[in-house]
Amino acid sequence: MLKKNNLNISTKFFAGIKDKVVNGIRLTVEDGINLYKSPDLISIGALADYARKKKCGNKAYYIYNQHINYTNICINQCLFCAYSRKKNQPEAFLYSIEDIKQKIYERIDEPITELHIVGGLNPELDFNYYLTMLKTIKLIRPNAVIKAFTAVEIDYLARISGLSIQQVIKKLKQAGLDMMPGGGAEVLSDTIRKKLFPKKISGSKWLQVIKAVHKEKIKTNATMLYGHIETIEERISHLIQLRELQDETNGFIAFIPLAFHSQNTKLSRLPATTAVDDLKTIAISRLMLDNFNHIKAYWVMIGAKLAQTALFFGADDLDGTIIEEKITHFAGAKTAKGLTEEYIKNLIVKAGLTPVCRDSFYNPVA
Repeated sequence: MLKKNNLNISTKFFAGIKDKVVNGIRLTVEDGINLYKSPDLISIGALADYARKKKCGNKAYYIYNQHINYTNICINQCLFCAYSRKKNQPEAFLYSIEDIKQKIYERIDEPITELHIVGGLNPELDFNYYLTMLKTIKLIRPNAVIKAFTAVEIDYLARISGLSIQQVIKKLKQAGLDMMPGGGAEVLSDTIRKKLFPKKISGSKWLQVIKAVHKEKIKTNATMLYGHIETIEERISHLIQLRELQDETNGFIAFIPLAFHSQNTKLSRLPATTAVDDLKTIAISRLMLDNFNHIKAYWVMIGAKLAQTALFFGADDLDGTIIEEKITHFAGAKTAKGLTEEYIKNLIVKAGLTPVCRDSFYNPVA
């Protein structure tokens, strides 16, 4: 375990924050805001690196996974989204169950342990489509974890099926749902929701659905979409709300900060996030979310090299191979759509850490 004097932080402000982190004292809203306002990225990173090592030691994780985005037709039409389309628009698509089977069989010889599945709210699909999809995937890959659907999708399925949220979750679980990815939260702020995604469920509803999912013993991740019109205060509020729910349910496995990509959206005037903001957000997430074991540096959104650097700023996970990511690339991401396992392992080794291939629940995979 690291000792206090391993953290070379001397200013009075950081000394106070350092003492809290080292002694396991929870940071406050004010602490989080002050960290964001500070220009001292290196000290923030040192604190986050210390907190990471306390939880994860010298390990850095990755997963051999496959993304399947089954449709981009969506009724919500959020302003920040470059992925969604109306039915008759160019690039609109919908995968049939046979299409999904083909996608899985294309990679059947690869050691995929997780299938990450999300899509738009497509009015052409009934609840049975989702159940059939899960059952079909589980038959083809019985040993892979199906990590599927956001809280937004769960709420939508309750509405179109006439079932309660709890009933929907139970039926999905019976059909093969093992875990949920944690998207759709964006920023847990009513102000942001009204401006950017008024048709999407509210932040309180998102938390309510996730709580119900955790009650059914289904673990989830959590996310935050940052770098658009939100304030620092709204970012910290988002983290605090996640922290409070984790205190209650202990159902979150990992937190993933998602850097906003504005290209091809109705917010294209906004600049991309900077490396400083990306690293600072990952580091502050580690420090504020003291009850989360894992913080991801999602290479799809910030690039593989910056994700590697983030391993020194509180992140302990680079996500995975992914194979075919669509959502961020519709928004102009220049990163690869997938990485090889060897490339990811090399990123971790070159950072001086020990690569651990994991399953969805952070158990090592031989």
